[in-house]
Amino acid sequence: MPQCRVIGFELQRDLVRLAAENAALNGMSARVSAIVGDLLQPPPRLSPGMFDHVMVNPPFIEEGRGTPAASPAKTLATIEGGANLGDWVRFALATVRGKGTLSFFHRADRIDGLLGHLAGRAGEITISPLWPAAARRARKQVATPARLLPGLILHEPDGRYTPAAEAVLRDGEGLEL
Repeated sequence: MPQCRVIGFELQRDLVRLAAENAALNGMSARVSAIVGDLLQPPPRLSPGMFDHVMVNPPFIEEGRGTPAASPAKTLATIEGGANLGDWVRFALATVRGKGTLSFFHRADRIDGLLGHLAGRAGEITISPLWPAAARRARKQVATPARLLPGLILHEPDGRYTPAAEAVLRDGEGLEL
């Protein structure tokens, strides 16, 4: 989508730097940027309702339930720290415009918690499994009931990506959400 502008928001400064380098290497610096910050204290330039779509990939393990990784950066990415799932949902809902869309990439074993945080605050919720994980999208200020979509199988029995997953990962094909 040539008219699309993407702003990444990341807690880890080195990942923001890596995203900026990646955008530059791919000739996308004019449309893709990343900023460092904490969603519990977001920078003022992330104003309420400023996005048409918000895509969220929060840490998926509740604090106190997982074993920290050898790398502190990996632990930050996978185990909730200062911000829990409810904080991520509040931030996403605050930054998406009315009738805008949200996509949450999260584990199936946390779906009840995610849906609980969205209940009464977003509608037209669809769940599209990405085997072995699930993607979620919701629309703010819409009351349509939730539905389960067919999803996308990511891996062949031998561990290779399926052709459909390769098309998304390597060829820039869109996900059917």
